[in-house]
Amino acid sequence: MKTDPREIALLEGLAKDDRQAIETIYKQHYNMVQALIINNNGSADDARDIFQEAMIVLYEKARSGTFELNCLLKTYIYSVCRRLWLKRLQQQQKFVPEMDSLSETVAVEEELEMHGQRNTEFQMMEKAMQHLGEPCRSLLEAFYIQKRNMLDIAGHFGYTNADNAKNQKYKCLMRLKKLFFAAYKNNTP
Repeated sequence: MKTDPREIALLEGLAKDDRQAIETIYKQHYNMVQALIINNNGSADDARDIFQEAMIVLYEKARSGTFELNCLLKTYIYSVCRRLWLKRLQQQQKFVPEMDSLSETVAVEEELEMHGQRNTEFQMMEKAMQHLGEPCRSLLEAFYIQKRNMLDIAGHFGYTNADNAKNQKYKCLMRLKKLFFAAYKNNTP
């Protein structure tokens, strides 16, 4: 199936955080998702949450640069939302009703599993950062999140020069790596 160039443009816009592309995707598809959720034991708040999660999945796929949309964008979003909603209902141990389906469905289980795995890894990294302690946590955040240079970091943290700050950053990174992989090892079967 050949993808509509307008939908490719929307995905490219989404990948570039283009507000108009994001709004267009919301306007074109949110009502469909809301109807799906509300007609299957959900609320308007649930619909907003599920749609937002689906947008994150779509955003990550669009930004990957390797994503090929092989169906209508509507079908893809519906499939992701349906899967996310079924998963949430199962987690809440609610009755899972027969759901209406579109004529086309997309196998998104693998992508959702990868998305779930990535979220778990982010949570483990966040936890490892919390256990890292100071000044390592602040030092790593200054370098990797705030994108500050080593000279600036050396001045801020009281190191005599950028090389000493870089050395400390390396030691902190090794400690973080050790904490992360210890948690990772405990989480894998």
